[in-house]
Amino acid sequence: MNATPSLLPGHPHIAFQDNDLRVEGARLKDLAQAHGTPLFVYSKASMLDALAAYQRGFAGRKARICYAMKANSSLGVLQVFAQAGCGFDIVSGGELDRVLAAGGDPAKVIFSGVGKTRAEMRQALQAGIGCFNVESEAELEVLNDVALALNQVAPVSLRVNPNVDPKTHPYISTGLKGNKFGIAHERALDTYRRAAGLPGLKVVGIDCHIGSQITEETPYLDAMDRVLDLVEAVEAAGIALRHIDFGGGLGINYNGDQPPAADALWGRLFAKLDARGFGDREFMIEPGRSLVGNAGVCVTEVLYLKPGEQKNFCIIDAAMNDLPRPAMYQAFHAIVPVSRRDSGAGTSTYDVVGPVCESGDWIGRDRTLSVQPGDLLAVLSAGAYCMSMASNYNTRGRAAEVLVDGPHSHLIRERENAADQMRAERLVR
Repeated sequence: MNATPSLLPGHPHIAFQDNDLRVEGARLKDLAQAHGTPLFVYSKASMLDALAAYQRGFAGRKARICYAMKANSSLGVLQVFAQAGCGFDIVSGGELDRVLAAGGDPAKVIFSGVGKTRAEMRQALQAGIGCFNVESEAELEVLNDVALALNQVAPVSLRVNPNVDPKTHPYISTGLKGNKFGIAHERALDTYRRAAGLPGLKVVGIDCHIGSQITEETPYLDAMDRVLDLVEAVEAAGIALRHIDFGGGLGINYNGDQPPAADALWGRLFAKLDARGFGDREFMIEPGRSLVGNAGVCVTEVLYLKPGEQKNFCIIDAAMNDLPRPAMYQAFHAIVPVSRRDSGAGTSTYDVVGPVCESGDWIGRDRTLSVQPGDLLAVLSAGAYCMSMASNYNTRGRAAEVLVDGPHSHLIRERENAADQMRAERLVR
């Protein structure tokens, strides 16, 4: 029997076939048997499909897609995007090291973040990165000093805070006045004048990023209007802007969310740009979650079922150190069996929780499941902000990771053990 695959909404390369969940050509239960659990599994085809939507939206334009690697910085994932010709949006010197290790081109790197250190600035200048997205007036002065000390000129773009509500979780909103990111819209023109007068800097662009997991197009359109107003004012002051960077933040389908498709969104954004006379500019964008989020699953084993008077608990071997989004953002991840039971099997409602010693260690609330100890579950939409935010809390080793490419599966991260965690530590003698 080889039944037609039963696709999961928003996951075109993750499907049930013969009652077994597969990522592309790989059965998850086989990968779990080979590599243990918890286990992150990523679909290369899903990543490239998501990237292709942006590429279609940018067809015929001068554009660069810079993967926002904070979403998932595993070397095997970075390699996929480097080989596809992407640049990278980084927020630390460590992320730059990862880009270079994965074969990325430093000239296609944008360095964002509010707290760049002098050491990180030197590292980035010596590597020859493409642009610094400067986020404060004080940072301008420090970067100018660092560049002059190296006898270099740093290419800069100012990240402008447009005070636009992205209508997302407050922890991942970045473009409002109360957020720490960017330079206030009202201060931007004076800051551009200051940047243009510093000998160690060269102004090359303008940047805007309003948040993450955005599911509506209106915030993008509003932010674009405010940024283009500012472009006109800056260039009227005699400061040329070579590129316009509109950041990332496009959401994915976690729980019936319906964000616009990347190609459709950019079609509407370019219509506005053309109408305002900016359609021939060089553009940059920094997508992260929308490229990798729905490409990944976390496979986990059911350890115990614990009935209670108020709640039934399904205790699994994945925890908040593996999947931090529910604890941090009260986020939803769909949870499905890796092998489907007969339709007549009984179900119960469970809170799906991990073994970490915190009441906040939950992965899903009130989920209807037919499970027994030893069963495998798949936590969906786990490609973004899971492994990249994973920790060793409770001295738990970080999970292994597998990249699936058609019929081939590649182990891209070995499971971490206690010796790995303690390698840099020392007892007092």
